[in-house]
Amino acid sequence: MSIPAFTAADMNLVHVALRERFGHEIPVDDVETEIRLNPADRELTVCPALYWEEDGCRFVVSKTGGNTFRSMFFWSVKDRFSTGREEYDNLGDCLVMTLKMQEEAARLRNEETGAKGSGAT
Repeated sequence: MSIPAFTAADMNLVHVALRERFGHEIPVDDVETEIRLNPADRELTVCPALYWEEDGCRFVVSKTGGNTFRSMFFWSVKDRFSTGREEYDNLGDCLVMTLKMQEEAARLRNEETGAKGSGAT
């Protein structure tokens, strides 16, 4: 199964969403991911994906079909997050939810770090 690459319109949407979220241009790399499209699949499928980093967080949005997407973000291998939704049928929805979830996770993470740091004087 060959999954089509991200279109120019897809890329424009990604850049607009990232500029809106972070306030500046974010470099985005075209990469590939290997994903089990269905939990019962034994084989992995190579999927086109987009990767970017900002403030120490890494993001991956994979295209799993003609118009289906999965996403995740992480600070480290132990610190991985998804939106809780397996797949999106709209790239805009996938991006908005991923960026909102990451913003909230970053806020909580900063509060925890600040709380730990403030008690260690």
